[in-house]
Parts: sequence; C-alpha cells; structure tokens
Amino acid sequence: MVKKEVTITNETGLHARPAQLFTQKASEFQSEIKVKKEDGSEADAKSILGLMSLALIKGTKITIEASGDDEEEAVKALAELIEQRFGEA
Repeated sequence: MVKKEVTITNETGLHARPAQLFTQKASEFQSEIKVKKEDGSEADAKSILGLMSLALIKGTKITIEASGDDEEEAVKALAELIEQRFGEA
C-alpha cells in the first residue's frame, strides 16, 4: 500500500471538471485507490459521485491511498494532477 498526502490548491476545489479528470486518471490504473479526508470520510477515487460527495474545497488536505500492482504509479500520477491544479490557472 502506498499513501501520499496532498492539499487541494486550485481556487474552485474539486468541482465537476477536476473530479472528472481525477476519476479518469484513477481509472487508468488497476490498483484500488481511495481518497481520504482528515475527518475520516473517504471515497473510491474512480467514482466521480463519491469524490464530489467529499466536498473538497481549496485548502483541504487529503490522502491518496492505493493498493495493487501499479500502486506507486497511481499515487504519483494522481498527486501530480492535484499539485498541477488540474491544469487550472
């Protein structure tokens, strides 16, 4: 299992477009991937509704956790997507 903590930094948080990009990227991997908030709530990274239900706004710290054959690559790719603010300025 691989984990990495990241902070949502784009102004609008994880709204529909970033959530779609995130789930599309997560679906490229075979590993089971979870997104966890500090309050203990979590969602399947491959579920857009699950992610949006977490209400991830700017400044929210999350942990991306993956388990499977490509876990390291999955966590790295998803963390980079967040760190690059989903391509938003």
